[in-house]
Amino acid sequence: MKTINLGGRVDEEAVRRRVTVHDVARAAGVSLATVDRVLNGRPGVRAATAEKVDQAIASLGFSRDLNASLMARARDLSILFFIPDSANEFMDSLADAVARRAPQANSDRIHISTQRVRALDAGALVRELDRLVPQSCDCAVIVASEDPEIVAAVDAATRRGIVVMTLVSDLPGSGRRHFIGIDNVAAGRTAASLLGRFLPSGGKVAVIAGSLHLRDHKERFEGFASLLGEEFAGVTLIGPMEGHDDGAETEAIVARLLAEHPDLSGLYNLGAGNAGLVAALEASGRARSIRVIAHELTVPTRAGLASGAIDVVLDQNPDGEIREVIGAARSLALSTPRPLASDPIEIGIFLRDNLR
Repeated sequence: MKTINLGGRVDEEAVRRRVTVHDVARAAGVSLATVDRVLNGRPGVRAATAEKVDQAIASLGFSRDLNASLMARARDLSILFFIPDSANEFMDSLADAVARRAPQANSDRIHISTQRVRALDAGALVRELDRLVPQSCDCAVIVASEDPEIVAAVDAATRRGIVVMTLVSDLPGSGRRHFIGIDNVAAGRTAASLLGRFLPSGGKVAVIAGSLHLRDHKERFEGFASLLGEEFAGVTLIGPMEGHDDGAETEAIVARLLAEHPDLSGLYNLGAGNAGLVAALEASGRARSIRVIAHELTVPTRAGLASGAIDVVLDQNPDGEIREVIGAARSLALSTPRPLASDPIEIGIFLRDNLR
């Protein structure tokens, strides 16, 4: 690529303007269609491929052309994420992913920010949603429990002209415009399929949820119980018990389960609190003798995989989810009110042997 020399110095802005999507596609080793999907936040791109495109964009200094609607606006597009504030490490991962995406979004005149709200506190989220006005917030992205008052607040915000999207856990009975997340029924069925194969002779398997008021947790349990009933009749299901995504509460539940069921063969923690799960297993001396499946690749689950206390982690890639959210939010806030098509986020399956 040629550069323009003005009095002995390189005009870097001229170089930057010359970089095209063709250059990005060549640098990333992907098609133009794939680059377009990543740039516009559309589904159908593997997380590793999207990362290659993002790296090519950064290394080439590619600057995307904003669409006419965004250019014509008097202010930047504003997207506000409401993420639960708790000991749930995955929620911290989501907040970190928003922070990492913020600089690139700002260069595209999209302002993204995060507000932490008390976990599983419907009233706290309702109050925050009720404060929103379309003059300062175009899109609100929420991780929420399926409570009637939250549904009502989502509907009210939508009537005020704010696009509301759900992340991780859906509210399909509300006026929310779009959902970004994994297929949670499929995640539960995957966990059951793996545990059933780990336990060919059957046995007792206990399930711990964060809260069954969360649709993602409820759907994971439904998928898990359904597949066990269909394919692994020799497995006896215990639970679910709610640990509220809290490490200490989850640790107490696991300790009680191990004491009451000395013949326990498997555990499925479909929520968070995995530091407590691993601690209880290690304290009992039964770690690595019980087959364990957990969710989200975090510091505690990585440690559990490395030690053998956890056999499998099902992960939903927070960076990929936030990228999808930003693209979908821009499309919804700037275009027609028609529904936005999307595929579920890919479910990653991690064992000790393929930790990245």
